[in-house]
Amino acid sequence: MSVNLRVGPIAYPVGRTDFLGSFFDTVAVRLEGGERGSRFPTIAALYRDGELSPDAAELARAELVNVERELRQYPPADVVWDINKPDAVRRGGVTSPTRSRLSGTTSWRPMGASSSR
Repeated sequence: MSVNLRVGPIAYPVGRTDFLGSFFDTVAVRLEGGERGSRFPTIAALYRDGELSPDAAELARAELVNVERELRQYPPADVVWDINKPDAVRRGGVTSPTRSRLSGTTSWRPMGASSSR
């Protein structure tokens, strides 16, 4: 399913719901220590509400510049598909066991367990 985000009266298509959710979950886990909005409150509000006022758009843009810069420090394998299962790897729509690259511990997830989205 595709999702749109709104800035004022304009809606922007941004892609699939699961990919968009994983972006915001990755930001919360990897850059905000699991506390969504603690460092990037404007984009957290965008995720929560699905829209921004035109006045908040410039703040969101500045936050996204920082998010992009900071996420470049992580390999793609460190994407978070589900904030409730931050170490799980998603393959073909299922969550599977993985070794966390960040913590060095093994986190087991049942095959066939799906994201809460």
